[in-house]
Formats: sequence, structure tokens, C-alpha cells
Amino acid sequence: MVTTRASKRRRKNHSHPTGDEEQEQPPPQPHGIDDDIKKSAQDSPVVVLAHGAGAPSSSDWMIRWKDMLAKTLNAIEVVTFDYSYIAGGKRRAPPKAEKLVDFHCDVVRKVMATYPGHPLVLAGKSMGSRVCCMVAGEKDIYASAVVCLGYPLKGRNGALRDDTLLQLKVPILFVQRWAVSTGKVGGCKKENELRERNACDRRG
Repeated sequence: MVTTRASKRRRKNHSHPTGDEEQEQPPPQPHGIDDDIKKSAQDSPVVVLAHGAGAPSSSDWMIRWKDMLAKTLNAIEVVTFDYSYIAGGKRRAPPKAEKLVDFHCDVVRKVMATYPGHPLVLAGKSMGSRVCCMVAGEKDIYASAVVCLGYPLKGRNGALRDDTLLQLKVPILFVQRWAVSTGKVGGCKKENELRERNACDRRG
């Protein structure tokens, strides 16, 4: 009988709680793992990788670097393409880098529209890296960084191609192998001067 009355009382109190009794609190919500995953995915950059003057995007070198960039940067996508002068197996001489900017910009704009909100990284090999730097300076191209894989700093006439680099405001990573002749280190003098002057090398 005592147990029965107590049970009724508990049921009654459970149905009609008073202000003196502790309310049952809902269980704590788990950490927003899905939100973290979404945020992490949104932070993943999209990379547009341009080939050099002599080989298309299907070359072994390009495929190897495409894979390395994807893994190193945790990229959502690494997009490669062929400039029109070499597309479809063509083997024509490349035009001046300036003449490739419009085509390159069109590719980048399509990538930006496909992956909105993701940081944009422009990368290129040799001539492609030079065009990347030109594209990064366009007003409607919002690059977060540029990766230059062997930037052709000097032209065939020995002129230094640094004007575009000095005008850029985005960070640039140069992956470069400087050629130094035996006993002649003076060949790197202009490259060292560029590093000192280049606004892209400054931090903060």
C-alpha cells in the first residue's frame, strides 16, 4: 500500500511539476561535427594548374604535380587545362605569355563559379606560372595565393621579368632551382635583388 501511494504521488508530481521541484533537463547536444566537416571542406582551396610552354596538361610532370598539390593543400579540386595553341595534340610554338591571359582568365572564372567560397590558388609551370601571375592581377580574379613552379625570371635577351611580380598583392610561393655555374655565383645577383625588393616576400 505504501509503495502504491508513493507511486501515485510520483506520477502525480511528474504530471504536474511544481516550481520547487527540479525540472528534467534535455541531454546536452553533441559537438557540431557535421558543421566542422562542412567548414573544413569550405576551407579547402581549389587550384588551377597551368602547364608550361612545351608540354600539355596530360604530361607525366603535370600529373605528378597535380597529385602533389592536391595532397599537400588538401584541395577540393586541382583543375588543369590546355592552352589553345597546344590543345588536341597540336605542337605549335607558344605565343607570348600576354596573349594567353584572356584564355587563362576564362578558365579561372569558370572554376570560381563552380566552387564559390573556396580559396583560389593559381599554380603554373614555367610559362604557365608567369601567366598565373598576370591573371592574379586581374580585377575580377580573387586569388588567395600563387604557386610558381620554375618561374622564368629572365627572358631570352636576359631582361628581368619582375614587373608583374612586384605589382601583385597576393602571397607567391616560388619553387625554383637556381642554376649556378661553377665558380660563378654572380648569376644569381638579380634574383637575390628581386627577393629583397619583391613586395610579395614581405610578411604582415
